[in-house]
Amino acid sequence: MRYPTLIMSAICMVLTAGAASAEKRVAFVVGNGAYKNVAPLPNPSVDAKAIAATLRNVGFEVVEGSNLTRDKMTERLLDFGKKAQGADVALFFYAGHGIAISGTNYLLPIDADIKSEMDVKLGAAINIDLTLEQTMGDAKVKLVFLDACRDNPFAAKIKSNSATRSVNVQTGLAEMKSGEGTLIAFATGPGQTALDGQEGSNSPFTRALLANLTQPGVEIQQAMTKVRAQVNEETNKGQLPWGHTNLIGSVYLNGAPAPGAVAAATPAAGASKASDVELEFWRSIKDSNKPEELNAYLSNYPNGQFRSLALSRIASLESGPKPDATRNLTTGVDPATFKEEADQTTEDQIGLDKGQRRDVQRRLTGLGFDIKATGQFDQATRGVITRWQVARGYPKSGYLNKLQHKALLSEIVAAAPTANSDEDRPKRRAPSSGQAQSQPQPQPQPQPQPQRQHSNSGPDPAGAGRFIGGVVGGMLR
Repeated sequence: MRYPTLIMSAICMVLTAGAASAEKRVAFVVGNGAYKNVAPLPNPSVDAKAIAATLRNVGFEVVEGSNLTRDKMTERLLDFGKKAQGADVALFFYAGHGIAISGTNYLLPIDADIKSEMDVKLGAAINIDLTLEQTMGDAKVKLVFLDACRDNPFAAKIKSNSATRSVNVQTGLAEMKSGEGTLIAFATGPGQTALDGQEGSNSPFTRALLANLTQPGVEIQQAMTKVRAQVNEETNKGQLPWGHTNLIGSVYLNGAPAPGAVAAATPAAGASKASDVELEFWRSIKDSNKPEELNAYLSNYPNGQFRSLALSRIASLESGPKPDATRNLTTGVDPATFKEEADQTTEDQIGLDKGQRRDVQRRLTGLGFDIKATGQFDQATRGVITRWQVARGYPKSGYLNKLQHKALLSEIVAAAPTANSDEDRPKRRAPSSGQAQSQPQPQPQPQPQPQRQHSNSGPDPAGAGRFIGGVVGGMLR
């Protein structure tokens, strides 16, 4: 009697393995960094290649691309849309520049040259909503990951060329809602900008995805909770990934746990103890002063153990700030740092000499806010200081005060600051009149490239959306 039982068990195992291998999984993975009309981004192609390799290891057919023009990106989307028809799981990953204009998000090909809202409406950028609908709408499960929340490199041009100057060019990507069976994850919250990491490495968001997304037996929403916690910790609470989900079942990218393991991990009926994953997520955002972060907890745990606390904190934030409602992003930082404004006067009071200004610039570079250490606080440096202030929750102005300067000095940078400016090298002595003919002229130094940070600003492209949707939709028919 034992042998028939063993035979039936073996048959069941074969059928189960066959069902798993028969699942149709398709992914679109693109990283754009070699931009032609704005400063290039060093890491998106690195991020995309790492994600593509990871997904192939768990059975995805990957439509992959790096540094794609508008035409090449459309070709890849066409290919992806055809392959994703009837897929069990369709996954979309993009790293690179993105913009949000009047609440609509767009991805930027490397040949994008956006000078006005009209350029977007005429198809220079790719409408995310319409693209996802056209390419993934037929899939059973749709997973979207956007590592594209860098500063908008075209914002100034769009605003200056707007006839009314009222176009809403946002910082960071705008909020998106997910349809049934969909999970959407951003590198950071709506309207926020995210760090890119050191050149040649992965961004904090992509690094966390690589570490958690395909862990064996881990459900996708649990994996995303771990992603949020890892990024939050790695960036010293300066960046918290945000998402929206309408998944109607459990999704595993690397095999569901064995039935016995599920039963053992399931608490008895009536148990009220929060899971370790939920507790980890709550701890990462419980002191936040951003309602979107607390709402992210409620979205993932609508009946969670800390639901009432989250609702109470949201109500408190919406009714107005309280004196103790500061978000301590760095242990030991004076709470007043999160309140006191900075301007030219407060910065002058610090009394920074040229060497100390270079030290500030090097520290910002070491923290991922790349800027050339010239010892001059020019417009580029002011922009970097502003991004650092936003990431830390300090009042943003582009200027420092004593408290912010102290907080910056207390941060641990990724690498020791090094000399990287002309100011740090011995200057060539001016030639005498007799030598002027024979002395070579100094070569111009390369202009600094801004850090890779995620951008999401852009005009309201109802027209652009229809144009792009029609192009992609027509190709998919």
